[in-house]
Amino acid sequence: MGYQLCPSILAADFWNLGDEIRQVEEAGIQWLHIDIMDGHFVPTISMGVPVVTSLRKASRLFFDVHIMAKEPAYLVDEFAEAGADMITVHAEAGVDLDRTLRRIHEKGCKAGIALNPATPVSVLEDVLELADMVLVMTVNPGFGGQKYIPYCTDKIRRLREMAKSRGKELDIEVDGGINRETIYTVLEAGANVIVAGSAVFRGDTRANAEALKGIIEEYEDNTGLRR
Repeated sequence: MGYQLCPSILAADFWNLGDEIRQVEEAGIQWLHIDIMDGHFVPTISMGVPVVTSLRKASRLFFDVHIMAKEPAYLVDEFAEAGADMITVHAEAGVDLDRTLRRIHEKGCKAGIALNPATPVSVLEDVLELADMVLVMTVNPGFGGQKYIPYCTDKIRRLREMAKSRGKELDIEVDGGINRETIYTVLEAGANVIVAGSAVFRGDTRANAEALKGIIEEYEDNTGLRR
């Protein structure tokens, strides 16, 4: 378990997507967050398997694929074969979560569980051992550029405490409203994988990525992973 900045390409300029990704690579970023939206589980449609397949041909970054779709179990095989390294599905998506997480592992990927802001961490009690990562949504999913929801901070803390009480090395990812101010809040609460969209891709992409990465590295140097 380590700290990662994970830029979300949902906020990138798709006309220049290849160049946008090269800029975050040049900034030393190792993870890339890819949001898959079906227009049903969330109101927006984003991208699908062909985009991931194309990106995989051009990039060696760790692909963190976040599926916001109804019945995501049917998509696991395709995204794994397209090049996903981590596949995260929502606890609220009406899936057989146990079976889906096991299938993700069978396909050679790491498995994540995403929780919407109003979903309590207690839903993870029986499946936490199957997860490599839990994604705490800190905005309601579906759109970029939203403001961070403050009550999610305590949720991150409770999740870190749950993992620690079980002796589990768990990546805790946060997604939504992360900028150069809120990033400190989520780091202090126990998150170690930080998704940022607009804060990276609005303006000078490389400079933004370097600045956020620098904040994370400084925090890691000062505190370590004392959980």
